[in-house]
Parts: sequence; C-alpha cells; structure tokens
Amino acid sequence: MPLGSNTKQYETPNHPYQGERISNEHALLDRYGLKNKEELWRAQSELRSYRREARDLLAQPQDEATVINRTEEFLGRLKRVGILNEGDELGAVLSLEIEDVLERRLQTVAYRKGLAQTPQQARQFITHGHIVLDGQRQRVPSYVVDVDEEDLVDFDENSPIADELHPARAEGQ
Repeated sequence: MPLGSNTKQYETPNHPYQGERISNEHALLDRYGLKNKEELWRAQSELRSYRREARDLLAQPQDEATVINRTEEFLGRLKRVGILNEGDELGAVLSLEIEDVLERRLQTVAYRKGLAQTPQQARQFITHGHIVLDGQRQRVPSYVVDVDEEDLVDFDENSPIADELHPARAEGQ
C-alpha cells in the first residue's frame, strides 16, 4: 500500500514481543537519541522502500533506456543524501543497514559535528531553534541532510548557545 498523507509513514513489527529485537531497538534509540520507536520504524520503512526499489530495478532488463534512467536517478538521490558512496552500484542498496539511514538525520549530523555533547542534546538544540542549516533555522531533527549541506550545519548566530563559553556547549569547541 503506498504511503499517503493520511496514513502512517512506517510499519510496526509483526511480532510485538521479541526480546532481541526490542533490545536492539533500545540500543539504536539511545545511540541516535531518537524520541520513540516510531522514529526508528519510520527509518526502517524508508530503508525497506529503498531496497524494494532496488530489487524492482534489478529485476528489469538492464539495457532499456527507461530502466537506466530510473537507476541513475535512484542512485543519484541516495548518493546525494550520503546513504551510498560515489562508487556504489545498485546491488549495494540491498546491503544497506538502518544505521546508514539514521546517520543522515540532522540530529546525528549536528552531534557528529560536535555541536552537542549527546544526540539527545542535539535534538533539543534543533527543536529549540539553536541549529541552522545554510542560515535557515531548522526545527526538524529527522531532516535528511544532503552531503553538500553537511558543512552548512551550525549554531544560529543569534542563539545564546552560539557563544563558545555557554555552559551547554560541548567541551573543547
């Protein structure tokens, strides 16, 4: 079923009580500072859709012009957002992990750049409007940051946290 505006943007697990899956989910929630499992399931659904599209393209005859164009557009989109590397082919999409998708979130990018001490703090800075992307305030922690936008993530110049001596700033910035 295609996901529309009035439907959930994720699929829940088939079996709600699986200890190993639950502990893996909690580890990912902690590592990436996600608010709830819904955010994780949304990323997993996004990854599933990438794999589904890759399998669909791999099943097509590879010499048709429309298939070649669709493949180039699909790979270009994944490379632009940094989920795939430049040299990767269509088969690499099938070996992607959930971490590849979660690493491209604004929340994770801000944390990895050292703008916050924890992923949870990065989320708070974003939702409170302290983080800008190319000068534009960005308040959505799940925003997928393109590779060329990564260097443009910074503190809002008008934010009190932009002061390097602010107590909320990470050590050594």
